[in-house]
Amino acid sequence: MIIYGILLLITAAVAYVFGSLSTLVLASNFLFRYNLNRFGRGNDWLSNFRRVYGLKGALELLLVEAVKDVIPIVIGGLLLGIKGHADVGRAFAGFCLIMGRLWPAFYGLRGTSGIMPLIFTCIFADASLGIAVSVVFIGALAVIRYMPLAAGIAALAAAVAPLLIVENKVVIYLLAFSGVAVLVKHIKGIAGVVKGTEQKLAFREDLSYKFETKF
Repeated sequence: MIIYGILLLITAAVAYVFGSLSTLVLASNFLFRYNLNRFGRGNDWLSNFRRVYGLKGALELLLVEAVKDVIPIVIGGLLLGIKGHADVGRAFAGFCLIMGRLWPAFYGLRGTSGIMPLIFTCIFADASLGIAVSVVFIGALAVIRYMPLAAGIAALAAAVAPLLIVENKVVIYLLAFSGVAVLVKHIKGIAGVVKGTEQKLAFREDLSYKFETKF
């Protein structure tokens, strides 16, 4: 039991630290060799970055994010796999990863969207679940074009769908908590959609920010 607790603590620490790491900082240092935080309007990292570098650059940034998210989930599966609970280890690592993304200790608990680590957590918990949540997110984003609302819908799907797909109750609980956490994080953005203050996702490059003057 002590060994199991130690493995859980190691998994939690590794996953939370990975979740707390800024993708922009990692991409700036290892891929683009430039401080990406200086780009554009300084708002949401992916939509803001896409305005400057286009789709190709955004995909490269997403690749960095994907690698950062997958590593701790795999580690969690390997560690808890020692005790025969690899599925729980992956789900638990995903949950801690999402907590780090939503409330990172390195950045004053001011995090960003946790939809990507949530999707990867679902994929490693059950491939069919991960595909279903991915389809829901991409489909919702393509139709409504509001990132917070699409992420909220996908998070709700990730919280409910495991009841129909996943067999392990512990994994179901971890996925449900993860989905609810991501949904809560997007409530402010969803409220902005309702109020009409949230911007739609633009699929064409927007360079209008270059003509804005800051006082």
